[in-house]
Amino acid sequence: MDSLGLIVLAVVLVAATAFGLWRRRTDGRLRVVAPSSPEPASSDVARFTAADLGAALGERATLVQFSSAFCQPCRATRRVLLEVAEMVDGVVAVEIDAEAHLDLVRQWDVMRTPTVFVLDASGAVAQRAAGQPRTVDVIAAIGAVSGADATDVSGE
Repeated sequence: MDSLGLIVLAVVLVAATAFGLWRRRTDGRLRVVAPSSPEPASSDVARFTAADLGAALGERATLVQFSSAFCQPCRATRRVLLEVAEMVDGVVAVEIDAEAHLDLVRQWDVMRTPTVFVLDASGAVAQRAAGQPRTVDVIAAIGAVSGADATDVSGE
């Protein structure tokens, strides 16, 4: 191998390592979504409707997960969201099959699965994450969305 080949190999290894570290740091992190609208003619806040979800919105918050059939992290994310929905009163978890709802995937700019949205009681998008979020982060997001103490869970 000549010196040019070694330089190219070193650059590729450094780039791959940097990408892996960045991905580890950002994967599953819930981030606040700036108010915007997927449709210019609608209000200033992007909202999911009960018709979009195929289910009623939660009284306190709604957790929406876009998933696909062969996505391993989607299964773990489903368990996390269902666990939180059972733990916190007024919270509903909804799973949307990304392959069957491409219109919603495009509308909400879902680039990979799982993608999780945290909605307030009116369906407005407050936070989103690409990847599997941690349970404590989801509970904290619900607390921020509902204006209540993040530790205010039913515990039953």
